[in-house]
Amino acid sequence: MKNLTIHPLLKEIADIFIRQGKQVFLVGGAVRDMLRGEAAQDWDLATDALPEEVIPMFSRVIPTGIKHGTVTVRYKERSLEVTTFRTESNYQDGRRPDKVDYAATIEADLSRRDFTMNAIALSLPRGDKVDPFDGTGDIRRRIIRCVGNPVERFGEDGLRPLRAVRFASQLGFEIEDATLAAINPTLHITEKVSVERIRDEIDRILNSSKPSRAFRLMESTGLLKLLLPELACCREVEQKGFHYFDVLDHSLVACDFAAQEEAPLTVRLAALFHDIGKAETRALDASGVWTFYQHERVSAELSRNILLRFRYPHETIDTVVHLIKEHMFHYEEIWSDAAVRRFVIRVGEEHLSDLYRLRRADAYATSGIPLPRDFLAPLISRIDGVLSYSRAFSIKDLRIDGKDLMEIGVKPGPYMGIILKELLETVVDDPELNTKDKLLEIAGNLNNRYV
Repeated sequence: MKNLTIHPLLKEIADIFIRQGKQVFLVGGAVRDMLRGEAAQDWDLATDALPEEVIPMFSRVIPTGIKHGTVTVRYKERSLEVTTFRTESNYQDGRRPDKVDYAATIEADLSRRDFTMNAIALSLPRGDKVDPFDGTGDIRRRIIRCVGNPVERFGEDGLRPLRAVRFASQLGFEIEDATLAAINPTLHITEKVSVERIRDEIDRILNSSKPSRAFRLMESTGLLKLLLPELACCREVEQKGFHYFDVLDHSLVACDFAAQEEAPLTVRLAALFHDIGKAETRALDASGVWTFYQHERVSAELSRNILLRFRYPHETIDTVVHLIKEHMFHYEEIWSDAAVRRFVIRVGEEHLSDLYRLRRADAYATSGIPLPRDFLAPLISRIDGVLSYSRAFSIKDLRIDGKDLMEIGVKPGPYMGIILKELLETVVDDPELNTKDKLLEIAGNLNNRYV
C-alpha cells in the first residue's frame, strides 16, 4: 500500500469542521481507491455534525438526501456528499432504509456499509486510518467481503450483490466464499431494486476492462437468470463450424473484446446481445447441422425489449438494435460501387465505425484467435473510396429540392416524394448524374410519366 496523501482542498474543508468543534472523515470509494494506489475520483465525507449544522458552514449546500442525513457541499468547484454518522434499519423496499438513526462514532457508521474495502475512513485533516473490519487487509488480498453477515447485508439492499460482481469485474478481485454464497438466497431482494439502478450497475460492468468476469459470476449465482434471462438461456446453445464457444460464452468473449478495444457503451451492449436470438431460432438442417436463420432480426428485437425494460435512452436503444440488425453483412469484392453505396445508406455513415468494431468483436469471439491485421480492410478501403467520390446518400444530398421540382411543374404531394426517391436511386447508381441540370431533366421525364 502506498502512503496516503490528503488533498489540500480536503484539509481546507476539514478546518471548517474543526473550527466548529466537529469531526470529519473521508470515507467510501475514495479511501478504497487511495489504498489501491489509484486517484480518488469522488469525495464522500462522514461527520458528527448534523445536516442543519453543516448547512451554515458553507455558502453553497444542496439538501440532496437530508432526510437520510446527507447534503451536497459545493466548495471551490468540487461537489462533496457530507453525511452525518448514522445507522440504518428496516429495508422494506430492498434498497433504502426506512429508519435512519444518527450514530455517535465513525465506527458505528462504518458498520452499516456494504463491503470491508468500503468501510474504511481517514480522519481529516491528518489522514489517520479507521479500519474496524480489516478492509485494508482485504484490499491487499484482493478480496470482496461483506461487513458482518453477508445474508443480512444483501437482505438490506438488493443492489449490493450486483455491486459485488461489478467490483470483481472492475478491480479484478475475488468475492469471498460466504459473500458469494449469500447472493442466491437473497435474489428476491434484488428483484425489488429499480430497473434504473440495475441498469447503472450493468453499464459500470460493461465499462470495465473485462465484463465477462461479472457476467459469469452473475450466471453462477442466479443474478443473470433473474436480470437477463434472454442472455442466460444462451448457455449450452452450441454452434457448429468454426465456432469454439456456445452462444453465451461467444457473447461474453465478444463483449470483452469490445471492452479491450475501448468501444463505446452502445457497441459493448450490441456485442453482449448480438446473438441472443440464436436460442430461439436454432434448428437442425437436413445434414444435422445447427442453423440460426434470421437470428440477427430476432436478436435485435429481443435486445430492444431488454433495453426498454431497463429504460435506456431511446437513442441508445435505436443504435444498439440497428448495429445488431446489421452485424451479419457479408462483403465480397464483386460488389459494385453502387452496392457499396447502398450498404452505406442502409448502415448509415455515422454507424460504420461502430459496426466495424462489432464485427471484429463477433469474429474474434468465434474461436478467440487474434484476427488478421487486415481484417475488414478490403471493405473499409472500398467504402473510403466511395465516400471520397460521392456522399449522395439521402434526398437532402441531391442537388435539387422540392422547390426546383415545382418550378418544372411537379406538384407537391406523394408524386413529388416518389420522384425524389427515384432521383436518389439514380444518383446512387451513378453519382455523376447528381447535377441540377441532369436531375431536372430526369425529373421532367418522370413527371410526364406520372401526369
